[in-house]
Amino acid sequence: MYHKSVLLNEVIENLNIQPDGIYVDATLGYAGHSSEILKKLTIGHLYGFDQDDFAIEKSEEKLKTISNNYTIIRSNFSKLKEKLADYQVNKVNGILFDLGVSSVQIDDAKRGFSFHQDAKLDMRMDTTSSFSAYDVVNTYSYPELVRILRDYGEEKYATSIAKNIIKEREKQPIETTFQLVDIIKMSMPMKAMRDGHPARKTFQAIRIEVNHELDVLKTGLKQALDLLDIGGRCCVISFHSLEDRIVKNMFQEYSSIPQEMRNLPFIPEEYLPKYKIISKGIIASREELNENTRAHSARLRVIERIK
Repeated sequence: MYHKSVLLNEVIENLNIQPDGIYVDATLGYAGHSSEILKKLTIGHLYGFDQDDFAIEKSEEKLKTISNNYTIIRSNFSKLKEKLADYQVNKVNGILFDLGVSSVQIDDAKRGFSFHQDAKLDMRMDTTSSFSAYDVVNTYSYPELVRILRDYGEEKYATSIAKNIIKEREKQPIETTFQLVDIIKMSMPMKAMRDGHPARKTFQAIRIEVNHELDVLKTGLKQALDLLDIGGRCCVISFHSLEDRIVKNMFQEYSSIPQEMRNLPFIPEEYLPKYKIISKGIIASREELNENTRAHSARLRVIERIK
């Protein structure tokens, strides 16, 4: 098992870690980022969120070799405030979101995330959930399928793919990743096959739907910004334009003067922004890109609470 954390040095630098601070890794994964945060804490504490039991087990093995100044919380980051309140934490010095699907999850064929390996259609990040990719593919109506393929996959051939999914599932249930890949391939012209794997956008769309990723991101990000103490920073690594747009828009909203106040000669203190943008989008270095293909689409945005 090997998982290389993306933009690791840039995250650690931008979190501006204080040895006595409280930090949250909202997407613990396999503790790549968390390990480096924990190494910098003396009397501070790290809280790691994840809903994947295997990831939690592997992170525990890794973090306990560094120090005991951490707590792993089995939860989705949409419950940041509620779960941290259980530990009497209502202000933190830094929060990280790494929104990529872990390479370990993708490489584990039975999780059904990969279009390169045949497996049952699954794609659940929380394996205790009863709703999976199978349900999306076999129960969603034609308009619902078109909507998620267009909105979440930005898939040009959404109508054709949705039509063929409906047609094929009437013959028999679509149960595996390769069954779905075959349907996607028959729905596209040959020239479309040259632009990367034809199933990439559809699989992304279904994964987002199964895990409610965009709604969860909006909810978690609002809570994270609220939890930041003055001087605290929130770092978000996104991997596709839909996520990045949500992060960009929310950071702009929180760091801007309200529209209706902008032309006033004097702006009252209460309308001045409480946050400032530190970075509008850090991308991986050439060196990292050569070592880690996952870093190609990664973008890091950073915001700081200033009042």
